[in-house]
Amino acid sequence: MTAADWIVLAVALQRLGELAYARGNERALRARGGIEVGARHYPLFIVLHASWLAAVWWSGRAAATLDLGWFAVFFVLQAARVWVVVALGRYWTTRVITLPGEPLVRRGPYRFLRHPNYLIVVLEIAVLPLCFELWELAILFSIANLALLAHRIQVEDHALGPRRRP
Repeated sequence: MTAADWIVLAVALQRLGELAYARGNERALRARGGIEVGARHYPLFIVLHASWLAAVWWSGRAAATLDLGWFAVFFVLQAARVWVVVALGRYWTTRVITLPGEPLVRRGPYRFLRHPNYLIVVLEIAVLPLCFELWELAILFSIANLALLAHRIQVEDHALGPRRRP
């Protein structure tokens, strides 16, 4: 197996684990009165992320080398990703679900940024292809991801607006 095989497999397994964790949180939030907003755009994220991983895997298999510098950056981003998930805890989902009346999380990276998870995802989408010198994929998927995230952030900010402290 190539480096791309192993790395993409590890990322895919991580994402599947996160989806399982998110689904448990989604069920619990809905049971407590959580409301999902912006569900129509969610399938586009699934398509984008699955296509991104498949493209990196397919194109990365032909790469002559793994750029260890970019791989180190990607590894650090995974630690940041875990920090986000831990900070949100039972509120972390892959969907926009708001629980009216609950305070917003203001710990971990949320002390510094309103959307740290999205920043991490933007960087991951660009950095993983760069591990295999796949600049074209980094640019293509970054543009597509930024377009989706621009909409997603608007949806999320609108949903969470009433819960923000003045």
